[in-house]
Amino acid sequence: MSSPRCGVSDTHMINNGMHVTARYTYFGGKPKWNRDTLTYAFSETHKLDYLTSDDVKTVFRRAFGRWASVIPVSFKEVDDHTTANLKIGFFAGDHGDGQPFDGVLGTLAHAFSPKNGRVHFDAAETWVVNDDFGSKVAVDLESVATHEIGHLLGLGHSSRESAVMYPTLPPRTKKVDLTVDDVAGILRLYGPNPKLRLDSLAELKDSVGNGGVSERFLSRNVTGYYALLVVLILFL
Repeated sequence: MSSPRCGVSDTHMINNGMHVTARYTYFGGKPKWNRDTLTYAFSETHKLDYLTSDDVKTVFRRAFGRWASVIPVSFKEVDDHTTANLKIGFFAGDHGDGQPFDGVLGTLAHAFSPKNGRVHFDAAETWVVNDDFGSKVAVDLESVATHEIGHLLGLGHSSRESAVMYPTLPPRTKKVDLTVDDVAGILRLYGPNPKLRLDSLAELKDSVGNGGVSERFLSRNVTGYYALLVVLILFL
């Protein structure tokens, strides 16, 4: 594909095996974390000099929070990059993991499946926070972070274009809301977060049309465990 994309290979991904409305995939063997809390840390040596540490940490805190809101896994930032479960860094070119980056608007980032925990972002990109899309080649850090965290948790790519786990992201684009496909995929690995509450099952039903569902139900319609189960049972 010519669009900027995630560098995680689809070669070893396995299909979800469910109804055709689901498009999510998994890494071979469906690896997952068997922990209630995952720690994460930022590399002190492989970082960006034009974004503040606070801005970067805020972006990742929000991205982790989206996944934590739907599964019974929490994320805790720690200082020690070497011992953290999830290790975040910005790298350029060939950085020693066998997956070299290729410069501006090529491969944006890549992550490894559980329980490796590494996630690398291409330092050559123009990463932005707070919707600061001044540059024509600006890439939204929060959007890519949300996608890569999905890989860290065990999700592969989705063929549903609206999904966070779709492999490409055009520049100057923000895409952070988990969709039905993203949530269904991650729930089949980890189960639901029991703290969620039913918001509006009626709105979910109203959003269904011709076998599909609203692709932004998490942010607008449903934040509840029972409604998520309805989605899985009726539509997947």
